[in-house]
Amino acid sequence: MGMDTVKRFDRIVAILIQLQSKKIVKAQELADRFEVSLRTIYRDIRTLEASGVPIASEAGIGYSIMEGYRLPPVMFTREEAGSFVAAEKLMQKFTDKSLGAYYESAMFKLKSVLRGREKDWVEALENQVSIVPGQELFNKEVPDALEILFESIAERKQVFLRYESLREEDPSERKIEPVGLFHENGYWYILGYCHLRMDYRHFRTDRIHRIKRTHEPFALEHGTLDEHREKRENVQKTKVRILVDKTVAKYIRNGRKYYGFVSEKNTDQGVEMTFMSMDMNNGFARWYLMFADYATILEPEALKQRVSDILQKSQEKLLG
Repeated sequence: MGMDTVKRFDRIVAILIQLQSKKIVKAQELADRFEVSLRTIYRDIRTLEASGVPIASEAGIGYSIMEGYRLPPVMFTREEAGSFVAAEKLMQKFTDKSLGAYYESAMFKLKSVLRGREKDWVEALENQVSIVPGQELFNKEVPDALEILFESIAERKQVFLRYESLREEDPSERKIEPVGLFHENGYWYILGYCHLRMDYRHFRTDRIHRIKRTHEPFALEHGTLDEHREKRENVQKTKVRILVDKTVAKYIRNGRKYYGFVSEKNTDQGVEMTFMSMDMNNGFARWYLMFADYATILEPEALKQRVSDILQKSQEKLLG
């Protein structure tokens, strides 16, 4: 059997597994995953149909397997089994208590179909892998926040929040329509339409004091999370240039992408970095203060003034 035949066999099996994992799978989705042409995917689908797999197809929509058709559980390779360990540790530390418990239950089911040597492989790794998040991602008093939000998005039902905003001394109560969730800069965020503010807002999960399901359906059509984030990227930005000491520049490279980093160049005086900032006055200015004694603001003047104001207020508080 030639290598091309083996690769095709593996791809066809993988296509069958993916068809069983979703209600509808588009041909382009399969072509992108396996890096082949649409013509190749069409041929592979015909092969599955010829082997007796009941596949329904509809032009412009995609492929689906007849309801109720299932193959016996597939076997996992040792490497795939090992990947479950990392996934389980991440789920335990980077999701709320409720989802973590559901994933633990799912892991027992996954482990139940592993062969003996794969079970030994997983067991040997489990106690030797530890993941520690840099900060609290959820309020411990709200152990099921992600579960409720996932449910809200899937069922298109509003949720009630008691939320602590940075700009308010006391938590406020509001109803939101969650559009999506994303993890960025070390935190989980909800993008949702807020009925209190009558606009789209971002909510950080660790600032949720209470969350509750409602029976009220979404009042609006929101589009996708990616569409909203693209709009956010297109808002007006401020060009910022700073000069950073070379001994410090390497330590801020990981975090700078969250503040609009565009480019850098080495000079005799240091590393000149250029940013397009969406929040110069608060986000960028306060980040800059973390290494301000090793950096110089080249532009704009407004940023220099903002940093100076923050430092002056800080000094006044220190001196009482």
